[in-house]
Amino acid sequence: MPPEHDFGDELESQTDAYLDSLQECVGLLPALLDEYAAGKDIEETVERIGDLESVGDRSIRSITSSITNANPEDMGLLNTRLNYNQSELIEFYKEIDVLANLTERIADELDMMQPPADTACFEGLSEMAEHVADMLTTLEDVVERFVHGLGTTSGSDSLYDEIKAIRDMESRCDSIKNDVIRTAFAEEETARALMYRELAILFDDLANTMEDVTDRIIVIASDEPGLVTEIDPEDE
Repeated sequence: MPPEHDFGDELESQTDAYLDSLQECVGLLPALLDEYAAGKDIEETVERIGDLESVGDRSIRSITSSITNANPEDMGLLNTRLNYNQSELIEFYKEIDVLANLTERIADELDMMQPPADTACFEGLSEMAEHVADMLTTLEDVVERFVHGLGTTSGSDSLYDEIKAIRDMESRCDSIKNDVIRTAFAEEETARALMYRELAILFDDLANTMEDVTDRIIVIASDEPGLVTEIDPEDE
């Protein structure tokens, strides 16, 4: 690795590029459900989500390979935080990649199962799609700032408010999921109810995984005084 190469800057660049594709991937979910509800052909959107998931897989493999193969000399003194957290970072990026996998699965399941769209259950799924897209926007900001913070030896940043917002949105998704499933089995025949249940659980899994990503950030940041992810409850 050439001496002028800064590992932290390169990791930030790779992460930003990955997050851009992930943002587009997850961000297509509301449009996908709107297109489906309007009776439009969703094949192009489903295919685009699949393509973005594949791009993301390649990007994550490149990022984790860079982290795995870098030694302390490659990282340099400016990236001490990255060096100390190598193994945790690899798992962190793998967790993020689950988001694209779940998004692709939601698109595929919707296309295969073809549930009725003129129901309260489908409205609930559409609401969940909007929430996970908003969550990803917030998570993208958190991850970018987190990776930047690890690539420095000084400076500080507080991610508490954004992480709390993600947790609050996850709770809302969980509530909508329960409403969708409850309504499905109360108002729909069993086959349809099972379709809505499957999709609601997948959307909730997507929201849960975003919260899991923030949990990993909290664990890593717990040993990094410059990265604030939690505060004393009495200070709230």
